[in-house]
Amino acid sequence: MKILVTGVTGQLGHDCVQELQSRGIEARGVSSRDFSLTDGEAVRAYLLSYRPDAVIHCAAYTAVDKAEDERELCEAVNGAGTRNIASACRELDCKLVYISTDYVFPGTGDSAYEVDGEKSPCNAYGLSKLHGEQAVQELMQKYFIVRISWVFGVNGKNFIRTMLKLAESHDKLTVVADQVGSPTYTRDLARLLADMVQTEKYGVYHATNEGYCSWAELAAETFRQAGCGAVVEPVPSTAYPTKAVRPKNSRLSKASLDAAGFERLPRWQDAVGRYLIELASSDVKTK
Repeated sequence: MKILVTGVTGQLGHDCVQELQSRGIEARGVSSRDFSLTDGEAVRAYLLSYRPDAVIHCAAYTAVDKAEDERELCEAVNGAGTRNIASACRELDCKLVYISTDYVFPGTGDSAYEVDGEKSPCNAYGLSKLHGEQAVQELMQKYFIVRISWVFGVNGKNFIRTMLKLAESHDKLTVVADQVGSPTYTRDLARLLADMVQTEKYGVYHATNEGYCSWAELAAETFRQAGCGAVVEPVPSTAYPTKAVRPKNSRLSKASLDAAGFERLPRWQDAVGRYLIELASSDVKTK
């Protein structure tokens, strides 16, 4: 099997290539240096030249606040760009894994969203990712749409890295406590995607680490496991106004994973612990 992974310079794309190659699967990671998602002909030419059996599409415009001012660019990458990928995959008759987000939902209430729940994004980024989903479903049959949230991995910036850095110079940190969801460790997700792409269990899935928490709880658990003395003070979202509205409820139901026989990701607390170990190891390697 030959798999193309977009967004290799990001957290998930990096881990997907590593996981696939560790299994002896031919995997090639690409980035915007190889082709622009917004250039349909370039996308088509690259895919037809490599002729993968599957594409794991991790690349995306992810600057959520900036997207409010760059709606056209965000839409061009996440919406039209995904359509370009899907169109080329259909021509090749290859599988497509599209990485989406909890932001396609309204982000209200306190129940976990089912895969077919009401779609009503509260910001430009979420709307662009929903348009990507719609393009995949319109053009393809051999697809997996996998929604994730609160991503963290070794190859890039994320909330946990930011908290650890701030804790180096602050004894107390105020962190939002009224947004609830599930973190997603890219190393765990990459294993699931590697399993999934080798099947024909097509459909829409939610794949985050098990359990729910607020950002404040995630920060506190990170500090606890890291042996850090910083104290977390929970605050409402209004304490940190942002250009883009953030969902208060990012809970995602895993019923579709269960129904397909896929194993759920480990609990988020366990993932945080393993991530901290990975971070320490990677820091040693880069010195």
